[in-house]
Amino acid sequence: MHVGLLANLKKNAPTWPGMSPDQWDDLDSEKTIEAIAQAIESAGHKVTFMEGDVTLFERLKAVKPDICFNICEGHFGDSREAQVPAILEMMRIPYTGSRLLTLALCLDKPMTKRVLAYHNLPTPPFQTFERVDEPLDADLTLPLFVKPSREGTGMGVSASSIVRDETQLRRQLQNLFERYNQPVLAEKFIEGREVTVGVVGDLRQPVAWRLPDDEEARRI
Repeated sequence: MHVGLLANLKKNAPTWPGMSPDQWDDLDSEKTIEAIAQAIESAGHKVTFMEGDVTLFERLKAVKPDICFNICEGHFGDSREAQVPAILEMMRIPYTGSRLLTLALCLDKPMTKRVLAYHNLPTPPFQTFERVDEPLDADLTLPLFVKPSREGTGMGVSASSIVRDETQLRRQLQNLFERYNQPVLAEKFIEGREVTVGVVGDLRQPVAWRLPDDEEARRI
C-alpha cells in the first residue's frame, strides 16, 4: 500500500517579525517524520512525505496515495488542523486520525466546553475574554487557569497561567492577547494531577506504565 505521510515541518514554517517564540512549537521535526516513515515501511508499505501546505492538493494528485497518515497542524486560521482533512475528504482519499469536524471543534476550547456542557459532561466553569478590562463573571471565582483559546501543545501555558487575584488575571490576559492575538479562556482552577495517556497500536510491544512513586499515583 502507498501511504502519504502528511505533516507540517517546523523548518518549513513561515516566519515574520514579532512572531511569538513558540508560534510553531506544535509542528514536527524531521526526526519525528523519519521515525514514523520507518515504522510504516517496516510493515511493508511505501511512504511518500508531503508537506501540509498550499502545495498539497497538487502533490496528492501527482502521488495518488492509497491512504494518508495525517498529523498536520496547519499554519493559519481558527480551523487550521481541519484544513488537510477537508482536502482529503474532497479528494476521497482515506486518512488516519480524527475527522475534520472533530479537529475544528477541539481547537476551539470554549466551543468544545459548550458542547461538553450541553451533553452534561463535567467541565470546569469558564469565561472567554475578548478584552483585558472585560469584567469577571460574578459566578466565576478565583483562582483561575488562563490560556489561549485556540492553541495546543501547551502553548501559552506556564506557571503564570494560575491566577489568584485580579491583578494577576489582568496581567496574564494582557500577556496572552499581545502574544497570541486571540480570545483567552479562563477556567476555574482544579487542583490535582494531570495524566496523559498515550496509546500505541502495536501488539508486539509490552504495555509500559510510568507513574510517580507516591501514594496518589498508587491509587490511580
